[in-house]
Amino acid sequence: MNKKNKIITICLIVGSIALGVGLTRTSSKYKTQEEVNLIFSNVTSNSAKEAGVKFQELVNEYSDGKITVDLFQDNVLGDDKTVAEGVQNGDIDIAVCSTSSLSTLNKDYYLYDTPYLFLNAQEVYDIGFNGETAKEMLNNISDLGLKHMAMWENGFRNYTNNSHPIETPADCKGQKIRTMENPIHLKAWKAIGANPTPMAFSELFTAMQQNTVDGQENPLGIIYSNRFYEVQKYISLTQHVYTPYVVLMNPDKYNALTEEQKDIINRAMEEATEYQLKLSAEEEEKGIEEMKKYGCEINTLTDEQKMEFQKIMEDADVFGVAKASMKNPEYFDKMLEELNSYREQEGF
Repeated sequence: MNKKNKIITICLIVGSIALGVGLTRTSSKYKTQEEVNLIFSNVTSNSAKEAGVKFQELVNEYSDGKITVDLFQDNVLGDDKTVAEGVQNGDIDIAVCSTSSLSTLNKDYYLYDTPYLFLNAQEVYDIGFNGETAKEMLNNISDLGLKHMAMWENGFRNYTNNSHPIETPADCKGQKIRTMENPIHLKAWKAIGANPTPMAFSELFTAMQQNTVDGQENPLGIIYSNRFYEVQKYISLTQHVYTPYVVLMNPDKYNALTEEQKDIINRAMEEATEYQLKLSAEEEEKGIEEMKKYGCEINTLTDEQKMEFQKIMEDADVFGVAKASMKNPEYFDKMLEELNSYREQEGF
């Protein structure tokens, strides 16, 4: 697709979503076809964008060019909620979205907003993405007219400030920390003893520069790409919340594919997902090294140290707030059981 045609396509898709009118629901789009074109909306994360390109290339390779992917990076088709609606009504075939942004659409995604539910990335991959409870919960998105395809990495949120390293809950006491206006997060930070302060992201750098807030919490990719390390000396890898991306597809489009075409899409998505997780981890390590070179002090919390924070979450019933926000709170209890069994096997 050349640049001019891509701009026209963007305008048509965005316009149809805004009007609530599907471009192709009544057309032949959902009939089985030898040649297939997929509209793919992607986010701004570099690892996700690279994985989108990987998926596009693999699909083209495995189908001998009979399945093509038009890739729209950097949320050009709209924010997460907008593109999810676009997938529902058929204007977009595949979209990558943050689970946090879609938690009002699928309330079970609130599970991923829970501080210290997961203690490390391996727990997320093994239980949070691929455990029995996760598979059942994630596939339930079909009730909303969406097909679950994969989970991609946005990363753990980490704590930065300009005063001292964060190693225990007591280190957060009294600190004015910018956080999202999320009831689960606000209750968690208050329980720890910090002073959570919701603020527009666009105002954050200046607020830290002028000491309006003491610190903030975000994934390392955001901390690095927005150069927060220029105004925050201490970067503590608290890994308090893991917020993933979810990859969704229009189920009618998927079901109209032949079995061979489905296998191609599934295989390409599986390989692109492995690539995205690997690239995300590599980019985090690169960001850490670059921030160290700048002069930042970076400290890593052990799983045992994180469990001190986790106990406060349990005592303050932060887990209960998360469960109450979910459509199917039993998924929370089941996943916690899986995590506890997993940790016992790992020697916790």
